[in-house]
Amino acid sequence: QVQLVESGGELVQAGGSLRLSCVASGRTFGSYAMGWFRQAPGKERVFVAAISSSGTTYYRDSVTGRFTISRDNAKNTVYLQMNSLKPEDTAVYSCAASLTFPLLATRVASWGKGTQVTVSS
Repeated sequence: QVQLVESGGELVQAGGSLRLSCVASGRTFGSYAMGWFRQAPGKERVFVAAISSSGTTYYRDSVTGRFTISRDNAKNTVYLQMNSLKPEDTAVYSCAASLTFPLLATRVASWGKGTQVTVSS
């Protein structure tokens, strides 16, 4: 399994941008589908975006057109570029690795601890 460490979360004003990063340990990063989930206070964790080992991407409807997921296999890193942020994007964002795609929470092999994103209005 890979170990995942996220970074990049912070407080930002509505309309602003952030880029989250998730660095994975191990030499098999390229074999994993990678994704981002988020959990807002008092709510369940939900899927945000995913990218396959070959670069296919998909997103939850509410972030389509605003968020972009990408990966750099040479750096063992997956990114989530978030633009036009809204207060409802406030959540803890967690990175996930899976050997299956589409990426389902029930099939995640490794989770990161998360990074806090707070969007002020």
